[in-house]
Amino acid sequence: MEILDWIQNWFKDNCDGEWEKNDIIQITTLDHPGWEVEIDISKTSVANLEIKWILNEINRQDWYGVKVENQKFLAAGDTGKLTFLLNLFRQMIDKVENV
Repeated sequence: MEILDWIQNWFKDNCDGEWEKNDIIQITTLDHPGWEVEIDISKTSVANLEIKWILNEINRQDWYGVKVENQKFLAAGDTGKLTFLLNLFRQMIDKVENV
């Protein structure tokens, strides 16, 4: 399944009448340049997960970082990493839900 289809289904499956009224999924650009993804996981099966900031940097044009804190998935990466960042989120959800 394509990542955008998966994100749409994940969002729909977690809607409860209240949670979705907030800024649940935000995708913004960075001035480095790059992408930033923030996803609210507060009402999901991974709400209590905590991951300290992990930075993987090969050079200024090839990097990404990810963390989970305060019930938010936060990831950033270079201009070619948007799909990769969304797939990191998917992998995290799949891993935790399939345990």
